Amino acid sequence: MSGLEIRELECFLALSEELHFGRAAERLYVSQSRVSQLLRALEGRIGARLLERTSRRVRLTPLGERFLAELQPAYAALRGAVEGARDAARGVEGVLRVGFQGAVGERLMAAIAAFRDRHPGCELETVEVPLADPFGAVRSGEVDAAVVCLPVAEPDLVLGPVFSRQPQRLAVGGGHRLAGRAVVGAEELADGPLISPAGPAPRYWRHAMAPATTPGGRPVPPGPRVHTLQEGLTAVAAGRGAMLMCAPTAEYHGRSAVTFLPVEGVPESALGLVWRRADATARVREFGRAVHEVCAARA
Repeated sequence: MSGLEIRELECFLALSEELHFGRAAERLYVSQSRVSQLLRALEGRIGARLLERTSRRVRLTPLGERFLAELQPAYAALRGAVEGARDAARGVEGVLRVGFQGAVGERLMAAIAAFRDRHPGCELETVEVPLADPFGAVRSGEVDAAVVCLPVAEPDLVLGPVFSRQPQRLAVGGGHRLAGRAVVGAEELADGPLISPAGPAPRYWRHAMAPATTPGGRPVPPGPRVHTLQEGLTAVAAGRGAMLMCAPTAEYHGRSAVTFLPVEGVPESALGLVWRRADATARVREFGRAVHEVCAARA
């Protein structure tokens, strides 16, 4: 593999996403003939075709699909190493935008304070992430990292420190039949509508926030679908259903019109810090270290 050029790999990655030589050339700011030249050079090193090109379509060969699956994480790691070295040379400076769902709890505030003390040259901003779209702001670049409720199973995102593992809470209105209880059993979720997140959140994540069945297999009646936490709490206060949420959010949003009850028999809630796999910077890594030391170490 002597003389392997990173440009050849970048060309292959662009082609695998665009499946069009013209668009790949535009992305790379080169000519279409240069794209073809780079691809031929890479295929020559490997000794087999990676893409099939006809007058109508471009597609990956089976070997090309396998090569892409192995190359993507390696290329992301390489970019991350370069970015990390560059950031380290400049110091942890600039702006770090951190998203959160619901509320910035005490532990997270302590991690933010620790990060600011260590890196006074970096300005940390907090941005609320919609309940209905936990990963969208990270992917779009609106935030550099986000604290979200688990589970997280997104191949393009890194799940960093996990913390605040506690029993889930069920938010119910003052007139709800369970309002006077000290604890709720998982099977009792089948006795009333459960409010759930709407929008583009992945199906597995929405089902974790509002399961369709109890652990025993009883169906859980669906309630209103909401886009924000405040919409959900308003629906709870109005008696339109109950809502599962993590303990820190429940503690932060305590109010007289809503009661938060621990739920037994369902998986614990947990929070995790996520960021884009391809864009980890020294700022993100240092904030992740602060979260791990302050929050995860006490989880």
